[in-house]
Order: sequence, then structure tokens, then C-alpha cells
Amino acid sequence: MSVLNTILLAAESAGLGAVGAGIAALGAGVGIGQIGKGAVEAIARQPEAMGDIRANMILTAAFVEGVALFGVIAGILAIVL
Repeated sequence: MSVLNTILLAAESAGLGAVGAGIAALGAGVGIGQIGKGAVEAIARQPEAMGDIRANMILTAAFVEGVALFGVIAGILAIVL
């Protein structure tokens, strides 16, 4: 999270809030892709734990989306304010 904050603060000071919002959205996409990849690999190794793995994957993806939404909103606010 500290890297994202640093990027957003640098973009805000340079007047590039849209760049920060875009980076936050890209970061969320990469993060959710990694979550999905890890879940598929875990299910392939241990199929009997599929329900637990799926539930944890969905919860983690929701947390990543929440942080990404916060980053996008911060980027948009940097443009407006």
C-alpha cells in the first residue's frame, strides 16, 4: 500500500491525478489476476479444499477492489480539488 500512496502523492503534486487513478486501476487488475492464479493452482493441488479456497479468493479480491476504489477516488479528487 505504501507504493500506491507514494505514486498517488507524486501524481497529485504534479497535477496528474488521472495517472494515479489509472495506476490504481491497473494495480487492482494485476492483483486480482494473481489471486485467481494462486487459487486455481491451489485447487489443482488440493481439489477437496475447493470451497474454502474459493471463499478466501472472493474475500481477498473484494479487499483488493476496495483499496483500488479508494485509489481511484483519491486520483479523481486530485483532479477536481
